[in-house]
Amino acid sequence: MRLPVIKHVLSFIEANDEDYVIETLETLEHLTESSHLKDGEIDVLGELISNMYGAIEVSKKMNSGVPKKEALNDFMSRVMGSIDT
Repeated sequence: MRLPVIKHVLSFIEANDEDYVIETLETLEHLTESSHLKDGEIDVLGELISNMYGAIEVSKKMNSGVPKKEALNDFMSRVMGSIDT
């Protein structure tokens, strides 16, 4: 997960609508099922998908009243905690 990418997608969600990102995720997930992709290409798609889902999760926390910085920090702490264990 890359925080700058998550922040960038989050700014898109704030300016537009979460539905655009969800539809993009559905498209990217469908692409990963193609037998014509190389492993490296699938890895890139997976990284993009992970970052976009992270941005959606942070957006939902913000919509529930959590300040942006706190929502981002909480999310990244959870991600780092899952990597450490």
